[in-house]
Amino acid sequence: MMTREEIYEKVTDVLVQALGVGRAEITPGASLVGDLEAESIDFLDIIFRLEKTFGIEIARGELFPQEILRDPQLVAGGKLTEAGVRALRERLHFTDLSHLAAGQDVEELMTDLLTVQTVVDYVQSKLQVSSATV
Repeated sequence: MMTREEIYEKVTDVLVQALGVGRAEITPGASLVGDLEAESIDFLDIIFRLEKTFGIEIARGELFPQEILRDPQLVAGGKLTEAGVRALRERLHFTDLSHLAAGQDVEELMTDLLTVQTVVDYVQSKLQVSSATV
């Protein structure tokens, strides 16, 4: 099993290659969209590279749940609803989302929600599940 540090290093490599950013820009708290300027097409590349690098399979919407933030039952007037908070916490169960609250602006959330730490947490959870089922 890989250590968290090894996972972080490989995730850093993936993000450097996919986003064309310098290693120094990759920090645990760096937002993929806000800080590293990832766009929709970049998420496909990141997923492909993560799958190849770690030998995992990433289902659509599993890591990058943008569709939740576009669902009118989960977002009202550009703000996250209680149901939206529950949906995001359920989907991203592998990382700490205790800071989420109903009423948060969805545009800001889209920019700040997905961080390098979130990706590392996700990969670590996938590797634990993979090794547990082997």
